[in-house]
Amino acid sequence: MGRVLITQSLLSSWNYFYNSYDKEKAYQDFINSLNKIKLPPTPQMQAGIDFENKVYAYCKGEYAPQENDVKAIGDIVKGGQFQVTATAQRRIMGIDFLLYAKLDVLKAGLIYDIKRSNSYETGKYLDSPQHPFYLECISEAMGFCYLISDGNEVFTETYMRAEIAPINKTITDFINFLKAEKLFDLYLDLWRARE
Repeated sequence: MGRVLITQSLLSSWNYFYNSYDKEKAYQDFINSLNKIKLPPTPQMQAGIDFENKVYAYCKGEYAPQENDVKAIGDIVKGGQFQVTATAQRRIMGIDFLLYAKLDVLKAGLIYDIKRSNSYETGKYLDSPQHPFYLECISEAMGFCYLISDGNEVFTETYMRAEIAPINKTITDFINFLKAEKLFDLYLDLWRARE
């Protein structure tokens, strides 16, 4: 069978569908992700991309921010490694997976993810597969910290390695879902890892 690629964004798309109230749209979004269909970013996604780029530019000394949130987050991640690629190989359910992650920032044993959201409530990312997935890819990291701006305030949500369950159960549930929905063969065809 060879190795199969898996990413947190694919798991997040499935997780969103699984927990969504608007199942029809969320399912179509998941199917697009499964089929690797790239769609133009929504205005909210583009705002997040633009925000991240401002933080990176500030950290490199290429941007003097007028926005307090850009400066606040930039001051936290300044001196870190940006856009770090990390991989891990795991055998789960008899399948050889290549976990692939693209981290926003790695600094002093912490993985940071920069978010721009219109609203925030405590624990917003508690059920996200992103932090256990990334911690699986960077075995030396002590924890994962979401840095979230709502445009006015900056919030942090931190998960230390000892506090979270490994990503294996989520991947197992995902594969069982694909098999039940007769999508497993499609996944194997489209997500085969390059050797």
